[in-house]
Amino acid sequence: MKRHLRNGVVMISVLLVIVVVLVGCGSPATAPAATPSTAPPPEPTTAPADTPAAPEVLELSGDPVRGGLLYDTWWAVLAEEAEAPETDHPLWATQTTNTRSGADTWRCKECHGWDYKGADGAYGSGSHLTGFPGIFASKDKDPSEILAAMKGSTSPDHDFSTVMEEQDLIDLTLFVVQAQIDTDDLVNEDKSAKGDATQGQDRYEEVCTLCHGPEGVAINFLGFDDPEYVTTIANDNPWEFIHKVRFGQPGWPMPSAINNDWADADVANVLAYVQTLPEDVTLNQGGQLYDQWWEVLEMEEPTGDQPLWATQSTNERGGTDTWRCKECHGWDYKGADGAYGSGSHLTGFKGVLDSASMSADELTAWLNGEANPDHDFSAMGEVAISALVTFMREEIADTASYINDDKSISGDPAQGKSMYDNTCATCHGTDGKRLNFGDADEPEYVGTIARDNPWEFFHKAAFGQPGAPMPSGFGLGWSLEDIANLAAFAQTLPTE
Repeated sequence: MKRHLRNGVVMISVLLVIVVVLVGCGSPATAPAATPSTAPPPEPTTAPADTPAAPEVLELSGDPVRGGLLYDTWWAVLAEEAEAPETDHPLWATQTTNTRSGADTWRCKECHGWDYKGADGAYGSGSHLTGFPGIFASKDKDPSEILAAMKGSTSPDHDFSTVMEEQDLIDLTLFVVQAQIDTDDLVNEDKSAKGDATQGQDRYEEVCTLCHGPEGVAINFLGFDDPEYVTTIANDNPWEFIHKVRFGQPGWPMPSAINNDWADADVANVLAYVQTLPEDVTLNQGGQLYDQWWEVLEMEEPTGDQPLWATQSTNERGGTDTWRCKECHGWDYKGADGAYGSGSHLTGFKGVLDSASMSADELTAWLNGEANPDHDFSAMGEVAISALVTFMREEIADTASYINDDKSISGDPAQGKSMYDNTCATCHGTDGKRLNFGDADEPEYVGTIARDNPWEFFHKAAFGQPGAPMPSGFGLGWSLEDIANLAAFAQTLPTE
């Protein structure tokens, strides 16, 4: 797809058909000599009172790539105040085969498919079947007709002008008429790609691996119990893979292949390569559970203090914070023997750095309340507890050799800058100030954390941020030395 798709312009001319009957009076070649005319003189020809107006032109100017994102999940593309719909789309009641409800029923793709063919395509069977037609044939229609349909011209129940602005609907229209492709040209009937995996590997390693990692497991798109990585999508739903590669992921800083001038063949090649990655590789998310387990598990925040909190009196925090593993045991995993051995976070509780010496059964007993009923985290579920056990036994590392007593980092900031520019700057900005984790009065940027709490920086760089599309450094193949280099550079970034 060419770059001109970025800012598509469709000129819809409303032609005003004006029928002008011109009556011309011709003169003979020679006039009769001295023969007076008895006919009344012709009336003078006069110009029309009003000069015909130029044809009225309706111009549609917008971004078809943004339209592709809206087709995916429109509320994630709109302003921050936009919320996902809670009720079913009005037309959803006209079908009975797709049992989804709520926000899912408002996604364009849920009716018309990732391959844009609706009931005639991949969504012609299975749990996504609705029977609704696709939009692929609409790419050849008059754009004004498509725009009107989005405003309810074909059915008042298909009026999206109640939830989206005019420009949003225009961008969607431009997506329909300019940016659709026939996915049959890229995918075989058995879901395998028609591309070249070798060429796709070059593209993947050049662009995709910076966020998804060499094995595609640095970001988990779904829940903890049923993880979904880029490889999962490539094999299970290659049409979704193609759409997201071409347009990006709504609400995430994922680049668009269209905006990067990729040809359709490039997309097919990357699909072919990702389909070769191992599907059974899953990245343990125990590190994120240690940070905020309820965010990872999409559970309600715990209320009230953790029962053991009453046994200490130095840390004045309360409520949800008291349920975070890190609040007792520290970002350096040393508890009272580490960075949390003084200051406002002091609790006196011991750390978990030496947990590797304990058996899995012993650690499980401490987490499910068998060893101490006041340390019962069984609400997480067995799978999550097992992941935390794996984290404590296999993934915790002592950062003392990289973090100095004055909080400076023993690392190479030059190498860290290259890592930051390739991966982190997309979200955090080149100066690290695009995301503020604090507030206007007390801002907290990536540079702030690197300087004030380098242990937290190491943990989040290694395992990611719960509930956010932040890739895991370990999933990217980074070593502790790599993270030290990154932290050394991050300490050079502004803190306010």
